[in-house]
Amino acid sequence: MVLAAALAALLLLTSPLRATDAPTIYEVSYDVQLRPATHDARVTIAIGNHHGDLKWLRFRNDPSRYREWEADGALAINAQQVEWIPPGRGGSVRYTVALDHQRKSGGYDARCTDTWALFRGHDIVPTVRVRWDNDAHSRSTLTIHAPTRWKIVTGHAPLETDTFDLADPSRNFDRPTSWIIAGHLGILRETIAGMRVTIAAPIGENVRRNDLLALLRLTLPKLRLILTELPERLTVVAANDPMWRGGLSAPQSLYVHADRPLITNDLTSPLLHEVMHAVVGTARDARSDWIVEGLAEYYGLELLVRSKAVSRRRHRRALEKIAIRGRAADRLTTGDAHGAVTARAVTVLRALDAEIRTATRERRSLDSVLVTLAHDPQPITNARLRAVAEEVAGRDLATFFATHVGAVEAAPDA
Repeated sequence: MVLAAALAALLLLTSPLRATDAPTIYEVSYDVQLRPATHDARVTIAIGNHHGDLKWLRFRNDPSRYREWEADGALAINAQQVEWIPPGRGGSVRYTVALDHQRKSGGYDARCTDTWALFRGHDIVPTVRVRWDNDAHSRSTLTIHAPTRWKIVTGHAPLETDTFDLADPSRNFDRPTSWIIAGHLGILRETIAGMRVTIAAPIGENVRRNDLLALLRLTLPKLRLILTELPERLTVVAANDPMWRGGLSAPQSLYVHADRPLITNDLTSPLLHEVMHAVVGTARDARSDWIVEGLAEYYGLELLVRSKAVSRRRHRRALEKIAIRGRAADRLTTGDAHGAVTARAVTVLRALDAEIRTATRERRSLDSVLVTLAHDPQPITNARLRAVAEEVAGRDLATFFATHVGAVEAAPDA
């Protein structure tokens, strides 16, 4: 009996305690070979030994863009998704992705030419669902192979030449998400308000890199005063036609067309709008796009006036014009907020700021709401906005939200 008990104790000590041990960490590497001649890239996703914890990966498929799939282990492909079951010892899945992508409006939001390529990480690695046993997490890197003398810039932290760290504490399975630009580039780098800012664009695209940097130097310190801290880095990429004539954000990075003004005639800033998205985040539900777009537009204006890039008088007049434009929107909770909906959202957020200031005798404002939303990984929703605003104001705001937004139930944790 004593011997049996001793053996049992020894087995317990030497067996893996999968339920209580630290999370299983498995290595994932993304290897991207840019091929300008064919306007595409060959992508290899290699996964190290995961001891069978990783059961399957399901990629969202677009056959018009992703092709020539092959893999170690089992691979099942249909028009909607690609399922890969990697061997327990590890292996890789390979495919080709077309880099050029044209929007319905005609401009490109991803492009590859003979001298440069510009795209987002989720263009080359589609959305993926992962099933694993136990508490498993990836440790991921991205390596980009480009033609000789091409430079590479991403929003991800560099590890070594052309290799980048994809660590994202909010994800169990890391993948590239930021904007990526490669080619014959003009690059400016500077630390502003503690954030490493990089501005990159193809040479010859008439991108006013110094102007972009000047506006960021003026406004980012004011954004840091609001948020108390900023992300480690911000990458701005730009190009001219036939790229899409607008702005688009991704985590800690953004794209803006070379021809977009730093400040428009109505006093909004396409650059600062996308900066707010890149820094605060854009996760929301289907009815809360107005909040994300409204905050980006509202604080784009606020950064301009707080940095004294524009006067208080011009700022006030701009808000008055925005309020008039917003009257054309009959409701806020649409799936895609733009134009009049965004204008109405700015007016509602301005009213919410006034409501909070009155409730707290000017001790708190919409800034406090923004700080909470920016530092909270939860998606932004109408209920979440109400809950945070009520916490900041210290009182019930059901009447305000019913009047300005519509029926918004209190969040469960409110």
